[in-house]
Amino acid sequence: MHVSPLVWGLTVTFIIGLLLFDFVFHVRQAHIPTLREAAIWSAIYVGIAIIFGLGIWALSGNQMGTEYFAGYITEKALSVDNLFVFLIIMTSFKVPRADQQKVLLFGIVVSLIARTGFIFVGAALINSFAWVFYIFGLILLVTAGNMLKPEDTSDDHGADNFMIRIARRLFKTSEHYDGDKLFTMVDGKKVMTPMLLVMAAIGGTDILFALDSIPAIFGLTQSTFIVFTATAFSLLGLRQLFFLIDGLLDRLIYLSYGLAAILGFIGVKLILHALHENTLGFINDGQHVKVVEISTGFSLSVILGVLALTIIASLVSPKGKAQTAVNNARTHAQTYVDLEWESDQTERERIYARLTRERAQIELLPTRYRDDIRDQRELTELFARADELHQQRVREGHGTRSVLT
Repeated sequence: MHVSPLVWGLTVTFIIGLLLFDFVFHVRQAHIPTLREAAIWSAIYVGIAIIFGLGIWALSGNQMGTEYFAGYITEKALSVDNLFVFLIIMTSFKVPRADQQKVLLFGIVVSLIARTGFIFVGAALINSFAWVFYIFGLILLVTAGNMLKPEDTSDDHGADNFMIRIARRLFKTSEHYDGDKLFTMVDGKKVMTPMLLVMAAIGGTDILFALDSIPAIFGLTQSTFIVFTATAFSLLGLRQLFFLIDGLLDRLIYLSYGLAAILGFIGVKLILHALHENTLGFINDGQHVKVVEISTGFSLSVILGVLALTIIASLVSPKGKAQTAVNNARTHAQTYVDLEWESDQTERERIYARLTRERAQIELLPTRYRDDIRDQRELTELFARADELHQQRVREGHGTRSVLT
């Protein structure tokens, strides 16, 4: 697929324009997006990606169109998985809800820059060395295997990961946020705020995500233009998607298994392609190996089928519903405890009301699911702390009103 410099320039300008629009009209003024706002703009960005893909299909044929949509869907699914880690990081740093948009947009920009670098490096390697497909395939197979293993992500992506500990040693940081500022004044000295640290954590993990996602899309297409645009459009709208599916993230309990299956499938596809293009002397005397190659159309069908099965299984599973209630209750209890007294009263009451509903759902769970709740004692203490704070705030609120009247 030949793409002229003019088309490249217009495409890159359009993507940068969308990012600037997002910042100026949605992120610059800190606020908590409503569900309606998140849904509308998520649909707009998905619509833009689909229209762009249809344009490729019309101008470049079925093969290029299929490759674009296969790449876009795969990268979008991997991006949703990345949101889990973003959620862990922002929870660890106790990022105010209204400021999470700026953190997410920063993460998207860093992710796009990192992926763009890897895309052009990967394309150069593929064009020069056919054996790179073997490496990409092995990376995806190893990644798929790691996704099937239970792991504690808090050590790698939490507020105390290695990169953040180094930053805290080298630079003086404040204990509290100052709005969405990156620096603030403490005792007459300019110091970093936790906002800068959380952005550093998001940026660092974005680079690691790129190491997995770029080999995956190169397994579906070798067109640099399609790899870049499918990746870019999968990242655009990720901020809105986070607020839209925030309550569903923990419910997708089988997503990692589905993504492992997809990455494993693409890994096998890459290995087969590497064998077909083989030039390594110790494999078949450096001659091409006659193997079955997997078509892009079949790949797209497998990706869509696995994702659909994964999402449906997660949503209808009793275990998924139980885990959702517990995780959401834990999240809202911790959020309520962490809220500053000056926080918006309506927001505080909304969070506590959700916590109350979710605790009622937990009480209705079958015994086997309640017994599986991790850190039950810690969770009970967290609920008690939230109740105590709520009662205190109610008493203080009544007291304030009585004084005013």
